[in-house]
Amino acid sequence: MRQLKLFLALFFLGACAQYISPARDTWSQYLNGVSFTDMTEISRVAKRPVYLGAGGQLIENAVKTADAFDYGDKITNDNMIAKQYMAQLEYELYDALRKPGISVQRAGTDVVIILVRDAIMELDVANISQTGADTLSIITKILKKYNATFMEIAGYTDAMRDINGAHALSLDMAKRVGVYFAQHGIITARMFIVGRGAARPIAAQDDIGRLTNRRVEIRLSPAR
Repeated sequence: MRQLKLFLALFFLGACAQYISPARDTWSQYLNGVSFTDMTEISRVAKRPVYLGAGGQLIENAVKTADAFDYGDKITNDNMIAKQYMAQLEYELYDALRKPGISVQRAGTDVVIILVRDAIMELDVANISQTGADTLSIITKILKKYNATFMEIAGYTDAMRDINGAHALSLDMAKRVGVYFAQHGIITARMFIVGRGAARPIAAQDDIGRLTNRRVEIRLSPAR
């Protein structure tokens, strides 16, 4: 009986435990294999051997043979398979992430998850909130299911006079999300991490717009 009570106490303690990012001086260990550059077509091609060597797979291998096309031009068929794969990914993310401050969008073949900072991080400290950890846990499960994708994790800030400071803050946010994914089983060879500071605002630079511009965007691109 005592063992049962101890087990239940530990279970509920673990369930209520606040997620805390590991010490900054350990981040390089978690992010080993990450590319700290923009996720371009050229960078994906260059990273492909490393990605495959780390256990990654291409969409053509991830899709069941029965779902593939047995006729027609291979390039056309591969494009169609990729579009269907990413459309299914988009639907699952959209259905699972109906929360304030979070949106899922399509950008060509890619799928983009926009996470406003206040939706995933503590208001007064640079750390992922418990709500944010719950959201990232949902995303992690879906990313493991749709594992034939590269991902770019990009941090953004609102307009700041200190350009270098804005870049540092945005990179910090992106790295924290990358560390969370690495801790929870996402292959780092899939990841590109960048901090873009105040570049590419998606809202006005007023009081409300600034809250939206402080964000992390996760762009998912088919691996092929």
